Amino acid sequence: MVRAKAGQPARRPPQPSAPAGRSSGSTRRALDQSGVTEAGGPRRKRFRPGTRALMEIRKYQKSTELLIRRTPFMRLVREVAQTFSHDNLRWQVYALMALQEATEAFLVRLMADANLCAIHANRVTLMTRDIHLARRLRGVEGF
Repeated sequence: MVRAKAGQPARRPPQPSAPAGRSSGSTRRALDQSGVTEAGGPRRKRFRPGTRALMEIRKYQKSTELLIRRTPFMRLVREVAQTFSHDNLRWQVYALMALQEATEAFLVRLMADANLCAIHANRVTLMTRDIHLARRLRGVEGF
């Protein structure tokens, strides 16, 4: 073994090489490129943080379908209507669909305004105080 000079680390002796074509790095790469995990299942692509959220934003901006499921929304509307009127009210399907359309448009616009409030505060995360501020800035008619 060669002695190191003062302030320098000692060098390691050379390691014996593996047989031809059998390096540990190449087999690991071959397993990685095969698309199969060690457990045998298919390998899933991992996205960087935030990429999946941006993909979902683009997806929902392109689509026109409603984001809230229809039956839970109908149940909620009927329950709220029941608290204000003790009669068993009947609802037309088109009336419920129009109400859901208006509700989702209101919520999307409110979230967009609240997002602007968060950006103004030099934050990326949306907080409840952003939503409160957005509602307060809208005033009574923006309720």
